[in-house]
Amino acid sequence: MTNDTHSSLDLFNPSNYQISSLEDEVRADQLCRELLKTFHQHLQQEDEPLIAGSKAAGADYFLRDYMIDNRRANIFSLNATRVRAFAGNWYIISTLEANMTELQDILAGIKSFARFCTLKSLLDEDQNAEIAHACDDIDYYQGRIESFQNLVDDGYRDWDLACPND
Repeated sequence: MTNDTHSSLDLFNPSNYQISSLEDEVRADQLCRELLKTFHQHLQQEDEPLIAGSKAAGADYFLRDYMIDNRRANIFSLNATRVRAFAGNWYIISTLEANMTELQDILAGIKSFARFCTLKSLLDEDQNAEIAHACDDIDYYQGRIESFQNLVDDGYRDWDLACPND
């Protein structure tokens, strides 16, 4: 996909992020990369450069690695359940050394991206508030990481079922 093709597609049109084939997935990933550049520019207007970069990187990881690559989901189908499934399960089992410092940075990015989507009328205020609440539930995610690290025998199934799945 060339840059000319990118410019002809609306980065804020949810239908451009529908995934039903590998070609759709590649297109959605490329569009998401461009959208994240716009998001990063927006963040730079409100945050210090390092914080803006950290939030953009966190949103990138969530959107491109989890929503697009793993879930093959439209990035604008973002909701609190997806955040909890990501942070309380997928991140933990997919990361070599899951830790709260890294996860909090990612959650800050997700929260800022949800707010950005609300400003662009892609999410409503209630959805944004629910996502923000899910991102702020640090004690829950800390408990999930600790309980995963302390699993014994065949405890994984119960641990896995204790977290909502999207």
